[in-house]
Formats: sequence, structure tokens, C-alpha cells
Amino acid sequence: MDIEFQKRLLATFRDETREHLAAITAALIALEKSAEPDKRQAILETVFREAHSLKGAARAVGMAGIESLSHALEGVFAAFRRQEAVTSPALFDLLHRATDTIDKLLLTGETYGSAATATPVRELVVSLEQAAKRALSRPSPPEPPPAEHAPLPESQKTPPADSAAASDTIRISAAKLDSLLHQAEEMLTLKQAASQRGAELREIMAALSAWEKEWKKVRPALRRLRKLQPAPAGHPLTGADAAQPGKLLAFCEWSHDAVKSMELKVRGVAKMAANDRHELDGMVDSLVYGLKEALMLPCASLLEILPRMVRDLARERGKDVELVISGETVEVDKRVLEEMKDPLIHLVRNCVDHGIETPGERRRGNKPAAGRITAAITLNDSNLIEILVSDDGAGIDTARVAAAAVRHGVVVRDQAERMEREELLGLIFSSGVSTAPLITDISGRGLGLAIVREKVEKLGGTVTLASEPLQGTTFRMVLPLSLSTCRGVLVGVGGQTFIVPAAGVERVTRIDSGALRTVENRETVELEGEALSFVRLADVLRLPRKERPGADGGLIQLFVIGSGASRIAFAVDAVLDEQEVVVKGIGPQLARVRNIAGATVLGTGKVAAILHPGDLVKSAIKGAAAPAAGAYAPEAPEAVRRAVLVAEDSITARTLLKNILESAGYRTVTAVDGIDALTQLKTNEIDLVVSDVDMPRMNGFELTTRIRASREFADLPVVLVTSLDSREDRERGIDAGANAYIVKSSFDQSNLLDVIKRLI
Repeated sequence: MDIEFQKRLLATFRDETREHLAAITAALIALEKSAEPDKRQAILETVFREAHSLKGAARAVGMAGIESLSHALEGVFAAFRRQEAVTSPALFDLLHRATDTIDKLLLTGETYGSAATATPVRELVVSLEQAAKRALSRPSPPEPPPAEHAPLPESQKTPPADSAAASDTIRISAAKLDSLLHQAEEMLTLKQAASQRGAELREIMAALSAWEKEWKKVRPALRRLRKLQPAPAGHPLTGADAAQPGKLLAFCEWSHDAVKSMELKVRGVAKMAANDRHELDGMVDSLVYGLKEALMLPCASLLEILPRMVRDLARERGKDVELVISGETVEVDKRVLEEMKDPLIHLVRNCVDHGIETPGERRRGNKPAAGRITAAITLNDSNLIEILVSDDGAGIDTARVAAAAVRHGVVVRDQAERMEREELLGLIFSSGVSTAPLITDISGRGLGLAIVREKVEKLGGTVTLASEPLQGTTFRMVLPLSLSTCRGVLVGVGGQTFIVPAAGVERVTRIDSGALRTVENRETVELEGEALSFVRLADVLRLPRKERPGADGGLIQLFVIGSGASRIAFAVDAVLDEQEVVVKGIGPQLARVRNIAGATVLGTGKVAAILHPGDLVKSAIKGAAAPAAGAYAPEAPEAVRRAVLVAEDSITARTLLKNILESAGYRTVTAVDGIDALTQLKTNEIDLVVSDVDMPRMNGFELTTRIRASREFADLPVVLVTSLDSREDRERGIDAGANAYIVKSSFDQSNLLDVIKRLI
């Protein structure tokens, strides 16, 4: 077989398999929730067909491992179809594990006979075959599955609508569509240039019209001069001089005719340019819109990952959670979907782990035992989408947020005590702030919500938070529909033109200079009854001021940016226009220049910087809180090497942890079990303990309990690194007083070092 053809075939198989796996996973989630026999039968019919099709596709490309697992899944679903099956969470766990294994085989390209996968796949196949036999609750006449090569009966054939839909669609590389879209977007610059040429032609026409008015004023005088030409009063002209006034008059008449002819031609060109621009506008807008539509994906591709994740995490945490999803059909730029995948996962995990209470806690609070999480995506307007993630859990305890923020140096205690509730809630987005009692592989590092805000602001969007005690929490994200172009407000500052993304601008307005007030040495302005901080964009961007806005008693032009609980009014020299612009990258060298999100080329050919709304707010706040120029900050003393005690009975694991910690600059002391660790604590200055759980003489839980019971070491941070990953073991770690719980199966040395850095 041709190698290139085989590569293309495998690429097609991967795409097809991912579609089958997504459908199977969604069906399993629905099957586990559904209790209606008719609905379950329809779901089983669908999932059986998906497994059957996947088996055939895997056989065609020689992926024996995927074929075997698909055949085993097909057997389980066939048993379900033949008669009522006894289902259980453990059975669904096994089925989900099978789909995960297929996905891994797909990524690695390993076949059934591979040494790396032969045994796990074989064991999983055997487990599925045994599950199919055990699942049957009562015998009934078997229903033969469809033959491998024989045509299906008419009643079981795929509906014609699917075939029609398939004939209307083709598979095409997203990279090719990206290239076409970028080329089409370049035409937007041409469209703006055409508009600029039209404006220039209109200026020429205006100048010619002004000339025509002046000509009409002097024409009567020229006519009188013509009448006086033969004999000027008292000065008869002779010879060559007698011909000069005639030549002058003839030239004036000729210039009038020439300019008039030029005016007619320019008027005609301007009219044709206007028609061409109008037609070009329609063609460019239609082309760009069409290509954007080709790259738009339904949000179902983003939301489909949530049900399985919520199910597994809720079971692990001993919680009962219902996930409600809406907005799957809303179409968004695929690049926005890709960027929003991690933030959405962080928010939903946060709702399950922090928001939703256990069934017992909910009953005591007069709530239904099952918590509810809602993920909804809606179109805010033609250019924006809104993503809402909410839960009906316990809400956010602002006192714990404030304590965590003070503990990690985000704010000082006096500042936290003066903050309003909305400001305290905003601290949850700060890096390192977490209210989790235990650091695990799921939560507790205080990075999840910081990542959410960073990603959303990178896309030019905003994220806000609302939470009520015992009622729940809602996260609201507003994002642009597309990353390629953006609607922007053009502003003039310091003789330069900048663009502020309209998605980040709440309003544009003008105020009288007398409306400015000074509160606590900071300028403020009142808009609609609310006092907002007032800054000059020129100061934020470190540009020279032309003059103080409104110094002559005139109006101040400004725009308002709202980022979380902070809303700031930025004064500018002029608000010029609002238009759609093509976002250009500024290269890796300038990738994160403060306050700059990108650049664009205006219709005049000039390059204009696109400002970053989130950075503008941060810079404004930082500028207001900055010390006076010339202030001297003392040099920080050299950091002292921290000492870490490693308690681990396995010499291999102990050596590995010791090398990781010493490479990171920590001084390391080792112990072979809990009793040895207590001895080391009494003879060494230790800043943190990293301990295994399963050790002889004294295990990690007992060691942690002894440390917490000691007056001398009660505040010593303890990190448990273990292979025990059940919910009960994590709860034992919390009860014992551990600060972090890291599972060896998902061990990552960067996670361990990050946890240690946060704790000491």
C-alpha cells in the first residue's frame, strides 16, 4: 500500500473514531441516567450501531486492538438489546474504561499485538465479555446482530436524512480553511483602503466645488474687462500689449473649461468608486462571513466533554450531581472553542469539588440530595457569546477567601478587612488563592480560576463572579465570537491612534470637566449615580499629554472598561470611530507587551495597536497604587535553603524524591518510615514533610496525626505522596491534617515542586 495513502487513511480513521467515541460516551451517560424503557432502547440501538461501525473501520485499517475492544463493547450492547440488563455504576465504569483505552490506542497507533498494550487490552476484552454474560437478568429468544457483510433490513437502515446530510458535507483540513480565511481577511484591509480612496476623492470634489464658487465670483469682473479691452480709459494699448488682456481672458476661459471638465471626470470616477466600494464591501463581507461560518463549530464539541467528567468526579467525591447543558447548537470560532476548553473544565471541576455539597450536607440544609450544575452558552449579540457556569451549592465563603489571600500575600490584612463582598470575591481569581482544605491532583493549588481569567482576557473577553451563601455560585464569561476580526473603538491619544476592543468597552461618553472629583487623592467621575476611578489613557500608556482634557472648560471624551469588580473610566483626546478590524499578530518578541493585544492596518495604511482591556485596568490600578518616583526598595536578602524531610520505605522512590528536591535547591533529609521521621524531626530543622502513606511501623496517616498533635510541629506542612487514590483515603488525609495529597499514578514532579513552593 502506498505510504502516503496509508497516512491519509489513518488520519481519516482517527477522525471517524473520535466521532464514534464521542457518540458512545454521550450514549453511556444518557443510558446511565435514563429509566424509560423506550428511551433506553433507542439509546441502545444507537450505541450498538456506533460500536459496530467502529469495529468495521478498525478492521479496515488493521487496528486489531481497537477492533477487539469494539467487538467486546458490541457484545455488551447486544446483550442489553436482547433483554433487560442489570446495570451498575461498576459496569458503566468498565465501559468508560474501554472507550478511554480505545482513545489511547488511537493516539499511540499501537495494535493489539504490541508489547505495550497486548496484556491490558486482552484483560479488558475478557472483562467486557464476562460482564456481558453476567449482565443478563432473564433469558429470552436471542436477536441476531446484523450480518457483517449482508445488508441491513429496511427497518434498521440509517435514516435517509443522514445520507442526505452526508452527501452535503465533505471532510477538509482545518489548516486549509485557516489559510483561506486569512487570505479573505486581508481583503478587509483592501475594503478599508477603498473606503479611504473614496474619502480622498470626495475631498478633491469638495476642493473643485470651492474653486467653482470662487470662479463664479470673479466671472462678472472678467466680462467687464473683456468689454473694456479695445480702449482702456485714457490708456489706449498698442502693439503687443494690446493682445495681452485677450490672452489672459482666453486663458481664464480655458482654465474654467478645463477645471469643469476635470470636475466632471472626478465626479464620474467618484461615483464609480462608490459603486465599486459598495460591491466590494458586499463581496468581502460575504466571503469572510462564509469562511468564518466554515470554521465555526457548534458548542456541542466543547460541552460534550463535561457529562463524563462530572460523573467520574462526583462519584470520586461521593456526591450526587446533575449536569444541565444548553446552547450546544450555538456556533463559535473553533479557535475560541479550543482556547475555552481548559477554562470551562476548571470551572465545572470547581463547582463539583468546591461548590456542591455531599448529599448529607444538602439534606441538612433542606436541599435536594442531588446538586445541580448548569453550563449554558448563548449569543449575547452578533459578535459576542456568553458562557454561564453555575451551581446551587454552598456558595463562596468570603472570609476564607480573604484569609487565603492574606496568607499568600495577595493583600494585607487591613486592606482585606476594608473590602466589600464583591471585591473579596474578585480575589478568588488571584494566583495561589484557594479555599480548599487539602491540595490534591484535582484542586487546592489556587491556579484554576487564575487560569480562567488569564485565558478569557487573552481572548479579549471578561469574566465575572456572583455568589450567595448557601445558594450557589455563577461564573459569567463574555467572549468574542471570532478571533480573526474584532469590532473596535478607535481613539486618539498623544497624536497616535489606538483601538480598544468593543467587547471590553461598557460605554463611550463625554462629560463636563467640572464633573471630576478628587477622593483620597484619586480622581473620580460619577456616571449614572456610580463613582468610577478616572485615569488618562496617555498616563497609562506613558505617552506625553497634549494638554489636560477639558482644561479649557470643554468636554472630556472617555470610555469605560469593566473588569470584574473594577470599572475604570479612561480619558482620551478623541473618540474617532468604531469599525471592524483585522487582528494581526505582533510576533513572539512582543507577544506579551503590557497593554497591547495585537495590531491592525487602518484604511490609511497606518499601523494601529489594539489595546488589551484587562491589562489597561491592571495598569491603571497599579499606577494608582505605585509609590512615588525615586522611592527606594531595599534589596531582598538571599533566600535560605529550605529543608524537606522525605519519609518513604521504598529506596527507589526515596532516591527519586531526594534527587527531585535537591535539583530544585532544597536540602533533603530522609527517613524509612514514620517512627524514623519523628526522630529526624527532633534532630533536624525541617520546613516541610513529604511522606508515603503505606509504610511499616508507622504509616503516613499516623505520622501526620502525630505531627499535628505535637505542640512543636503542629504547623509544619505535610504532603502525602501515595498510590492510594480512593475518596476514603483522601478524607483520611484531611482528617489527619495533611496539607496536600498527591497520587503517584498521576505524579508529576512539577506538581510536587509547585505544592512545596506554595506551602513554604
